[in-house]
Amino acid sequence: MSEEASSVAAAVADAHRREWALVLAATVRVTRDLDVAEECAQDAFAAALTDWRTSGVPARPGAWLTTTAKRRALNVLRHRGVERRALPLLVEEPTVPGPAELLDERLEDVPLPDHRLRLIATCCHPALGQAAQVALTLRLVCGLSTAEVARAFLVPEATMAARLTRAKKKIAAARIPYRVPPAAELPERVDAVLAVVHLLFTTGHTTPTGGELVRRDLVERSLDLCRMLRQLLPEDPGVTGLLALLLLTDARRDTRTGSDGRLLLLDEQDRSRWDHRAIVEGAALVREALRHRPPSRYALQAAIAAVHAESPTWTDTDWHEILALYGVLGSVWPSPVVALNRAVAVGFAEGAQAGLAALDALADERQLAGYGYFAAARADFLRRLGRVAEARSAYEEALELTGNTVERTFLAARLNGLGAGRDG
Repeated sequence: MSEEASSVAAAVADAHRREWALVLAATVRVTRDLDVAEECAQDAFAAALTDWRTSGVPARPGAWLTTTAKRRALNVLRHRGVERRALPLLVEEPTVPGPAELLDERLEDVPLPDHRLRLIATCCHPALGQAAQVALTLRLVCGLSTAEVARAFLVPEATMAARLTRAKKKIAAARIPYRVPPAAELPERVDAVLAVVHLLFTTGHTTPTGGELVRRDLVERSLDLCRMLRQLLPEDPGVTGLLALLLLTDARRDTRTGSDGRLLLLDEQDRSRWDHRAIVEGAALVREALRHRPPSRYALQAAIAAVHAESPTWTDTDWHEILALYGVLGSVWPSPVVALNRAVAVGFAEGAQAGLAALDALADERQLAGYGYFAAARADFLRRLGRVAEARSAYEEALELTGNTVERTFLAARLNGLGAGRDG
């Protein structure tokens, strides 16, 4: 690939990460059909790969892509003989501008949060099951691939593809409104919306595949969405807790890798470089969220993150408090991943042998069978216990299940560091 083609491909990839939700949301307003809108949006990005080589990357890539996708959508509708007034698959609120007006509206005049919230609210309609709501929003709003969404749910890609197809068909059949719901309707959808934002953040915090540990665009998008929800629902403890969790977790972002790109665990990170403004804001939000009873799962997760964030050093970490918080979290939100994290906390609070026993008690959990962090945690406890052969096998398993290059490099270094010795 030529240098020019590579530069254009990089620009298109960057635009996809930053502009996908806006392009798709604007195109849905024309088509009233999610599948057609998604196809037209994809066509726009494909067209950019060729057109931008001759015309150059536009100053406002999002506006170019949105206009191209809308034009493609109008052509499709004309070709199919579909009129906007004839049984649209997605019903929008009254006083919607016509196709020509939509095509000509200025991008800078569009309130971006409303665009994204409109699409999220459609995907998170109560007529859909919550798993489908979250998956569909990650796919359509955030632009994640089906494979990436499947990894977030710990299910096979084929299963997720079928789930997404069923969800879109149900939206069409039920003629679910494509609009921002009134404030009175927001609370019933908030759980699904929060799950979307949380999974978006976790996917960006540690990307499932690729050469970078963090996708900053996804992390920042999730923070923006969560702050927007906080403005809309300032009294909701789940929103408060989630914003606290995201701030406290992301505060460590710049210290999670070294200057050489190597993964740095908590005990290696320079805490003076953590974002202390975010930590102060997050800690205040944790206290506010925990005043509500029962505490939300996000408030409890944020409380755990606060223990880490407010510990001056690694050795000052209060693992017994973290262990107790995981116990409460497990009762509020039973989950194999929560049980895994609790087992790791057992290992730091009570020793590697106790942690390994807690992990092995989860061996029959089907959702953890293909989860790389489970194998990596076992490998670390086995390494600390001197059980070299078993640790080597666990690290090899973790490598097979890990797609992120930074994490793979870390695991490979740990594996190589075991040497050829036998169990001690």
